[in-house]
Amino acid sequence: MKLLLTSIISLTIGFSCLAQSKNNKSIDVLKNETAATIQSGYDVYKKIALSIWDYAELGFQENKSSTLLQTTLKDNGFTVEAGVAGMPTAFVATYGSGSPVIGILAEYDALPGLSQDNSPTKTLIASKNNGHGCGHHLFGTGSVASGIAIKKLLESGKIKGTIKVFGCPAEEGGSGKVYMVREGLFKNVDIAMHWHPWDNNIVDYTSSLAIKTAKFRFYGVSAHSSVSPEKGRSSLDGVEAMNDMVNMMREHVPQETRIHYVITNGGKAPNVVPEFAEVFYYIRHPDKTTVASIFDRVVKAAEGAALGTETKMDYEVISGNHDLFINKTLAINMQANLEKVGGVTYTPQEIEYAKIIQTSFIGKYPLIDNAGIITPLHTEKDQGSTDVGDVSYVVPTVGVMTATWVPGTSAHSWQAVACGGTDIGIKGMIVASKAMAFTVIDLFTNPELIKKAKEEFIQSKGDYQYKALLGDRKPALNYRD
Repeated sequence: MKLLLTSIISLTIGFSCLAQSKNNKSIDVLKNETAATIQSGYDVYKKIALSIWDYAELGFQENKSSTLLQTTLKDNGFTVEAGVAGMPTAFVATYGSGSPVIGILAEYDALPGLSQDNSPTKTLIASKNNGHGCGHHLFGTGSVASGIAIKKLLESGKIKGTIKVFGCPAEEGGSGKVYMVREGLFKNVDIAMHWHPWDNNIVDYTSSLAIKTAKFRFYGVSAHSSVSPEKGRSSLDGVEAMNDMVNMMREHVPQETRIHYVITNGGKAPNVVPEFAEVFYYIRHPDKTTVASIFDRVVKAAEGAALGTETKMDYEVISGNHDLFINKTLAINMQANLEKVGGVTYTPQEIEYAKIIQTSFIGKYPLIDNAGIITPLHTEKDQGSTDVGDVSYVVPTVGVMTATWVPGTSAHSWQAVACGGTDIGIKGMIVASKAMAFTVIDLFTNPELIKKAKEEFIQSKGDYQYKALLGDRKPALNYRD
């Protein structure tokens, strides 16, 4: 009897292992098919990405970029809802039905003051001021490519559920995703996914910085600066007094804090006491509640500056993003898929390009071969900020960064713009697209993965109730004007 029971158990385990092995092979077949689908679209997606790179449209002004991505999705069978959450360039594209519902985020806004062609030396384009220094032309296109690849699996009946591509405008200072979260667009999404151009290949395993931004406006009294200065009250004095106080405050805030500003309007002529002046502030910290408290102190500095200079002051909150809420269950899965895809391989010509561009870097820079390496999961803190953070507080979220730039390249630089206009950028985009698609396949075929990710999300979040840092303001559609 004991021998029979042992035999039955062994046989059961054997069948279970055989079934699991068969299931794994089936999933591998789906992933290989999807990788081939994405790779076959290389030239198409390259053309789309480079078109958006050329448009280089700023936040909330991405009319051509958003339209191109929407059209691509519509042509591939998606239903597209445009102008969502009060933002003309935002959209949600949907294919499929039922559960699970997986969302892929797409961005496409450029940065001001980063005009550059795709050569490895600093070369401005005379007719342009903007540039994709953060690679969002790749971000949007790569996400659309993933969505279309998954749609083809859904269409053929090989997987079941719903895929959504969220067109997210104005990530650079406009907090587009925050309004989408606030509007409840992620309410029925099970898992959200994103990626970002970078100079290496790495899965997000640590958080980002929360951020709150505002424009502080001072109003004075104009007068002749030499003939009758006593009759004037300088709005620029108000701005400078505020900046002085905030700079002194830096000694008395947590050391992880980041505060930066630019004077966007300081008057028009030295011989006229400025009647109006404006300064644009960013306040960052790893913790969202700390950001809010430091921001309140910056407001007090502005109020004190206005009082001391006999000017008037008001301010407008422009954006506010939560820190990135990491889901380790999803990150570990995506890491395995990124390793399956592998990194970026340069041609001899691209290696020469990389060598030239690295000569423009300040300080040490990593090996060019790093573009082909997958970085292990690690806990190095990210000092950037993203509105993906708000999404991550309402739905379990995972993200990956891939080598779209020559190793050592800084984001928001002319070097990043240049790389993004070459096959170096496109290759990294394809890596990201495949890694995301592989992860989506795992989510569609393994309900336990979604369940585990949601359990971690609920437990880690605790009793925190999401509330947008930018309050109830409407989208700042003119923040780039």
